[in-house]
Amino acid sequence: MKVEWDYTALADAYLKRPDYAIDAIDQMLNIANITNDANICDVGAGAAHLTLILAQKGFKVSAVEPNDAMRANGTKKTMEYPNISWFEGVGENTGMPNNTFDLVTFGSSFNVCDRQLALKETQRILKPHGWFACMWNHRDLADPTQIAIEEIIKSNIAGYTYGTRREDQTNIINESNLFGEVHFIEGKVVHKILASDFSEGWKSHGTLHRQSPDTFNTIIKQIDDYISNNCESYIEVPYITRLWMAQLK
Repeated sequence: MKVEWDYTALADAYLKRPDYAIDAIDQMLNIANITNDANICDVGAGAAHLTLILAQKGFKVSAVEPNDAMRANGTKKTMEYPNISWFEGVGENTGMPNNTFDLVTFGSSFNVCDRQLALKETQRILKPHGWFACMWNHRDLADPTQIAIEEIIKSNIAGYTYGTRREDQTNIINESNLFGEVHFIEGKVVHKILASDFSEGWKSHGTLHRQSPDTFNTIIKQIDDYISNNCESYIEVPYITRLWMAQLK
């Protein structure tokens, strides 16, 4: 499925990205009172980072992903889980049936949608009083490694921005007039990974890629050089999972 933001070239590197903070996911499930028989739709499921967490907790998950390469990686990664089904679709048009899901999640994907259209589509496929949730893993910019990487990025891209992925999503959700009180959840996760794989994971950074079409490879090389020269073989990189959720009116 052709979409504005094409992740085909980034799909394999996406496998190196960190998982979401489990305590943040557990808080989300507790607030929404999600039980073991719940149906969950994970929109923009990508390489199954969130999908897999939800499936491992025993929920039935419909994973919706528009990009063929990302969906293939996600399908391969989750093939041993019969409670996961994969579908082609986008946030604005999931292809899912009406009034089906207890929870609809957007893991690092809400920002690549028309957010108001995605919220209307979420309303359509949710059961009455079902829940919406969107989340991202934000790099902890107080970490020395992330500080150094930030300096590399900003020295190459004047006016570098994070786009909507670091914005407070409360107003966007409220503007839809479809949901009740917005709950904000924050949790920390430490990504323990081979230094070389951490460098590889930067190749999946869509926000960076879109702002540096001519210098992206140079930036990745500089990040790789920094990691190689300053880090041990294995590194621990802190991230903050930030999550917004609200119940359908």
